Amino acid sequence: MTSRTRGLVKVCAMIVPAGMIALMPACGGGSLPSVELLSGIPAASESEAGTVDGVNPVEITAWDEPPDDDANKSGWQQETDDFAAKFPNIKVKHEKVDPTKYREQYLTAMAGGVGPDVWSGNAFPDIQKYIVNGFVADLTERWNAYADKEQFSNAAIEAGTRNGRLYGFPRDIYVMTMVYNKELFKDAGIGAPPKTWDEFVRTAQRLTDPAIGQYGFNILGTEWADWFFEYFVWQAGGDLTRRNDDGTATLTFTSDAAVTALQFYKDLKWKYKVVQKNALQEWDRNLQDFAAGKAGMQIGSVDMFTGKGMNIGNIGLMPFPAGPSGKAYGQVGGALWTINAHSPKDKQDAAWTYITYVSSKEQKEKELQWVKERGGFPNLFQVRKDIVVSAMFPDIRQDLVDAVLQTAANPRQEYYLKDRLSKYVVAAIQSILMDEKADPRTELQKQQRLAQKEVIDAFNEDIKSGK
Repeated sequence: MTSRTRGLVKVCAMIVPAGMIALMPACGGGSLPSVELLSGIPAASESEAGTVDGVNPVEITAWDEPPDDDANKSGWQQETDDFAAKFPNIKVKHEKVDPTKYREQYLTAMAGGVGPDVWSGNAFPDIQKYIVNGFVADLTERWNAYADKEQFSNAAIEAGTRNGRLYGFPRDIYVMTMVYNKELFKDAGIGAPPKTWDEFVRTAQRLTDPAIGQYGFNILGTEWADWFFEYFVWQAGGDLTRRNDDGTATLTFTSDAAVTALQFYKDLKWKYKVVQKNALQEWDRNLQDFAAGKAGMQIGSVDMFTGKGMNIGNIGLMPFPAGPSGKAYGQVGGALWTINAHSPKDKQDAAWTYITYVSSKEQKEKELQWVKERGGFPNLFQVRKDIVVSAMFPDIRQDLVDAVLQTAANPRQEYYLKDRLSKYVVAAIQSILMDEKADPRTELQKQQRLAQKEVIDAFNEDIKSGK
């Protein structure tokens, strides 16, 4: 996630970027948020200021301020103002993070001893290395005493856990689906979405018409092409890496599944000719093309295209077509709140109070209300299982909800060490998209050798030596 992060930040903002498998019965509102005050810092009355019951004021730095152009910025500001009024002894200094360089920014700050006390954007694939590095605090005892712990997505909890200990508090979650243009399907006489790779190819062929600049599938070939490619590797029965029990990594770029997936990509481009002419075009151009009716299918989510002006009535969702594995896996991603392991206890306590406040059911429902008030489309896959999106958005089509839940039934998280290995996988993908004669296995072998030499050998040595 590099350039794509801005798009995901906006998706996650609608999650608030971003419950897990099921939509629960309608929930009531009006109750005060359940806030865990494990620090002994009590909620203040309206008349109190400065300190509360003799507790000294605490100031923490939070990396959680949305960009100025974020559609939910005003709602977020109200939420932070409400927290400041309720807990005047806790002063939160909110800071923005560069959405395209957040990893580098965090690593630099932590290495320099000036990292935030609390961060809202620790992506699922990243936290394991930050745990090993000693950057993030162990939240297990706090979590075990947290009244709402059973209300959060199991997948998000799992993402923030290592060796049975919790280090990441679930902030948001999303699931990617295959999106299709219902109008183009109807015009092509396609009655149902494809369920297998073979059906996918035939469907894409029927949707492709070079004479009018229309193609069947918007393939992702940018500098983060591995984001969607990994889904096809899963559907072929494998993954791009293997995380070993001791935390070390084994590369599996050259597995049969990875080679099969890359061959499928190559065939979509050169044999079947069902993808856009410029397979390496920017992500935003892909979104624009789909919204304009130039592509029949693309991986994404509803709000990505309604945000480009597409009529929601023309948007359909479907689970991913099953590959040779017979499975139709879907990627689950999201972000976790983390607390700086090197912050003093009083700051960690204050950070926990802040996290649990903004993560309460009441606050999460308010965040969805922001989306509703501005006419946005909500994320159907909420990090809290007790949030009922359909109760707040009764006009959402049931077929969209069903497709999201079906996709989430076979969830996978992005491959281990993706942030360090992405450029190698992308290089192999781009080679076969640019050169019809390129061989998938050869390209993957070449990149695996480079990644082993430049990344994995040193990484595994550090893990074994306890660094």
